[in-house]
Amino acid sequence: MTTSIFLKSSSRTLGATLLVSGLLLASAAEAQISTPQASPKSTVQQRVGLTDVTITYYRPSLKGRVGFGDAASKAIVPFGQRWRTGANATTSIKFSDDVTVEGKKVPAGEYGIYTIPGKASWTVVLSKNTKQGANVDGFKAEDDVASFTIKPVKLASKVETFTINFTDLTPATATVDMQWETTGARFKITSDVESKVMAQIDEKVLKNSSPSNGDLAAAAVYYLDNNKDPKQALEWMQKANATDPKFWNVHTEAKIRLKMKDYKGAITAAEQSKKLALEAKNTQYAQMNDELIADAKKAGKL
Repeated sequence: MTTSIFLKSSSRTLGATLLVSGLLLASAAEAQISTPQASPKSTVQQRVGLTDVTITYYRPSLKGRVGFGDAASKAIVPFGQRWRTGANATTSIKFSDDVTVEGKKVPAGEYGIYTIPGKASWTVVLSKNTKQGANVDGFKAEDDVASFTIKPVKLASKVETFTINFTDLTPATATVDMQWETTGARFKITSDVESKVMAQIDEKVLKNSSPSNGDLAAAAVYYLDNNKDPKQALEWMQKANATDPKFWNVHTEAKIRLKMKDYKGAITAAEQSKKLALEAKNTQYAQMNDELIADAKKAGKL
């Protein structure tokens, strides 16, 4: 009886040991050595107007090779062939809102960036297909969302590793700048800022019986920066400053008055803004107000 119990116990122990050993061996087999990628992954993000734009790509390096060229040059990317615009996988670009890319309307969403580099021009295609990769024969025209041609430029210095950046930012636009070797290629993204901001102003200021000082000031600044009705901008900023004057908002009032050629009013507002700025120990705004006062005096011959 004792021998039988012992054998059963030993059998269970052996089975458990074998199970654990098997799991450990399986885990060890699945584990892989992690090493740096030859073409590391990179993600660049930029807010363009009110739209978030994200580009994800893998960055190949030249390593003594030719980047772009004809067949004889044995280039990494031969002229006239479709390229995934990076290494390892298709480069993708994601828009949080509808945008315009080089004059072409592109709905919000994520797209693959495929390019056909050439010596004198590049074709850029934004495609619904983000997984095509290096398969240059499997593309379908119906997947293309936008296609346009851009001219490459010669860079002043050599870029070893393929790089994508956002440059030339404005309140509504940005340029996607691709650089590799001595070649640069760029395309412009435009965000629909105007309709979105005006819709907010309509809702929060024009149709609101009690707009906040922050909304009044924001609406006034937008009108000033975008050359809209200065009288309306001044009215909003005066309301914002009436109960809670902030030195930056009073400075904006001075700028609006200067634009309207109300030079004395601009000087008065700038002096008030300077006083508030000094109380807040903001010497930068104090200097900006001094400069505005000088401009107003010169323009108004005061």
